[in-house]
Amino acid sequence: MTRPLFVFRPEPGLRVTLQTADAAGFDAYGCPLFKVEPVEWSAPDRKEYDALLVGSSNVFRHGGAGLDKLAGLPVYAVGEATAEGAREKGFMVTKTGKGGLQNVLDEIAGRELRFLRLAGQKMIDLDRPKGIEIDTRVVYRTRALQMSPSVSKLLREQGGVALLHSGEAAGRLIEECDRLGIDRKTITVAALGPRIAGMAGKGWEAVHTAPQPLDAELLAMAQGLCQG
Repeated sequence: MTRPLFVFRPEPGLRVTLQTADAAGFDAYGCPLFKVEPVEWSAPDRKEYDALLVGSSNVFRHGGAGLDKLAGLPVYAVGEATAEGAREKGFMVTKTGKGGLQNVLDEIAGRELRFLRLAGQKMIDLDRPKGIEIDTRVVYRTRALQMSPSVSKLLREQGGVALLHSGEAAGRLIEECDRLGIDRKTITVAALGPRIAGMAGKGWEAVHTAPQPLDAELLAMAQGLCQG
């Protein structure tokens, strides 16, 4: 029996993933559990920095006019989706990481660089290697949304496989399952990366991590989990 697939990410990513899943033959459902909103911020003098450190494509989606003042600074991106968002805004990407911003910093340990980190209001703490300086500006925030009644009904009655594209989604899914009385032991988590899987924690039927932090890899893994 094929298990349903549930996608919990904000737009426009939700629509893209659901369309891809439908085309691949999944029995897919989803809703956003949080909304991303821009916040007011002021860009500092770009001459004071060597590069931008960015952990989400939301920075380029919601950064607004402040990004224009930083044009010309190379981007160190957490992953390919963030790198693509940077390129779409005209930035050059110097490094694309895999597995989190901390890994990006660890891989350049020994160099002397002054970063401007552009981030969301909720961000992970980073350990700075010697020689690395980081200033931070918050350019977006998230607002919690409730799980839609149709999705929560299906999830409660059938369980299934839940795609998690971010740590924020992991935290919100836990909160909504607790609030709605959904048994997490009926849900298998398919996480985009190890950090997201770690934030999902325990209490699920199982937790699996995509071999590469790419949507295509995540869906390929989920296909096996839905058929298992």
